[in-house]
Amino acid sequence: MRALSIASTGMLAQQLNVEVISNNIANMNTTGFKRQRASFHDLLYQNVERTGAASSDAGTVNSNGVQIGVGVRAGAVYRIAEQGDLQSTENMFDMAIQGRGYFRIQMPDGDYSYTRAGAFGLSPDGQMVTAQGYTLMPGIAIPQDATDVSINAQGEVMAMIPGDTGPTVQGQLEMATFFNEGGLEAIGQNLFKESAASGSANVGTPGTDGYGSIIHGMLETSNVNAVAEITNLITAQRAYEMNAKVISAADEMLSVTSNLK
Repeated sequence: MRALSIASTGMLAQQLNVEVISNNIANMNTTGFKRQRASFHDLLYQNVERTGAASSDAGTVNSNGVQIGVGVRAGAVYRIAEQGDLQSTENMFDMAIQGRGYFRIQMPDGDYSYTRAGAFGLSPDGQMVTAQGYTLMPGIAIPQDATDVSINAQGEVMAMIPGDTGPTVQGQLEMATFFNEGGLEAIGQNLFKESAASGSANVGTPGTDGYGSIIHGMLETSNVNAVAEITNLITAQRAYEMNAKVISAADEMLSVTSNLK
C-alpha cells in the first residue's frame, strides 16, 4: 500500500518545516536575523495509464490517464531578506543598514564574511570589531583620546579629538551587496559567506546607488513575525497529525486484508 510510504514522506517534510519555524522563533531577538521558509516539491509520479496514450483502435486517447504520486520532499529552505525594524541603542559603535548591503568582516584566517548585525566595539588597539573580535573592514582605528565618535549615512567614521576644532575623519566604511542574497551561506554568529550561488561581493560606499545607508546608534532587529510563526507552527503540526492519521488508516486497512478468510 503506497499510502504508508507517501504519508511517511509527508511526516518528514512537516518535521523539517517545524525545525525551520522553531529556528525562526528561537532567533526572534537576534540582531539582523532573517527568517527562513521551507518549500517542498512533489516526488515523481507512477503512470498506471499514461495521459494521451491510445485507448482504442479508432484513434481515441486517454484524456486524463492515471498518475499516482509517491509523496513530497524538501525543495529548499530559503531566506527572506526583508528589512527588520530599527531599534535605538545609543551605543557609540552600533550601526544599522537601511536598505541593501552587508558589513564586510575579516575572519582570523584572512577570508571575508558578511553581516547585517551592526553591534560593534573596539579591540585593545582601537580597531572596530565584532563581538567575537573580528575586524570590520576596512580596518578603522579610533584614537585612544577620542571623546566622541560619529558615523554618517555614507559610512564616514569621525572622531572628536581634544584640541581639534571639529571632528576628524578616521576612515570610510565599505558595504557589500550580492546579486543573489539568498545564496549566501550562513556560518553562525550572525555571519555569512559568499558561495557559488550568491555570486561575488560587490563592494561600494554606503548611501550610493544600489547600497543602503548607515544609521548610527541603532541596530536592525530580527524580521521574524511572532504571530505568523505561531500560525505556521500550528498548521505544520496539524499537517503532521493528518499524515500520521493516514498511516494509521492504511495500517488498519492492511489488517483487514490480512484477516480475510
